[in-house]
Amino acid sequence: MTHLDELGDPDGLERLWTPYRMAYVRGEVAEPDEGCPFCRMANGGPQSELVVHRGTTAYVVLNLYPYNPGHLMVVPDRHVADYGDLSEAETLEVAELTKDALRVIREVSAPQGFNVGLNLGGAAGGSLSQHLHQHVVPRWSGDANFMTVLAATKVLPQLLTDTRDLLSQAWPT
Repeated sequence: MTHLDELGDPDGLERLWTPYRMAYVRGEVAEPDEGCPFCRMANGGPQSELVVHRGTTAYVVLNLYPYNPGHLMVVPDRHVADYGDLSEAETLEVAELTKDALRVIREVSAPQGFNVGLNLGGAAGGSLSQHLHQHVVPRWSGDANFMTVLAATKVLPQLLTDTRDLLSQAWPT
């Protein structure tokens, strides 16, 4: 037993040590420059098959790593990070597409609630914070079950492509 073993585990939490991340946290390592995935999708590139609806200045896309089936993101075509930098037309279309997303998800999936919001900046949880996107996440009572809580595994009862087809077909034209 080492002196570290004697410190115990007062909070009962498991620890996953990732010391290699400190260089990233300190800003010493640049992210790989593969371009913005939202810009690629806006231009019909990789993963654009996840796009549910395209508007004039924005589009709606399924989250590749959804919290729940039907987890959508409303994304302006233009590469902009801050909500305040959207044009009036972009702001209006993002709002209208969000309303449409709520209506379509209600029609297709009958959720009991929603989480809707923006994560502005990396510190706020925005993993792709350089390109603004608004999350629309359907919620059901009990959607975080024992698999999520105990096994850190999310069970999604529907394939992403099936979810996309249902939402796309139900989208207002």
